[in-house]
Amino acid sequence: MPLDSTNFPLVWMTYDEGPDHDHDEDFEALEANLKRGTPFVLLTDSAPTEEHQHSQEEKKRTSLWMKKHKAELRTLVLAMIVIEPSAAKRLAFKPFGIAFAKFWGYPLKLASSREEAMAIAGKLMSERSGRATA
Repeated sequence: MPLDSTNFPLVWMTYDEGPDHDHDEDFEALEANLKRGTPFVLLTDSAPTEEHQHSQEEKKRTSLWMKKHKAELRTLVLAMIVIEPSAAKRLAFKPFGIAFAKFWGYPLKLASSREEAMAIAGKLMSERSGRATA
């Protein structure tokens, strides 16, 4: 899940990984974003497919990392927005979103286009900044 934080607080994630991809770098990049202390949104237009599987070791490492950073994730990650043009695939993602939110501590939002994803992200960020000043 390589991250591109050049447009922070919009952080783009991709699930297109090479065979020798280093997941430790992904966690380091996510930690660097958490250390900024500023709320942000994760976005992706390459949602995982059914073929996207993790080894038991990767699942354990992810779970341990997530537990260590649970409070920061809940506070700073406003949502993961998945861009999926197919209405049928968006519908299929909805049940996964419930389990995703319970595990990661932030919601999974679905958008049909990049424009819709940007609008959702903008709304989430403005709602958060409105709460911070209230």
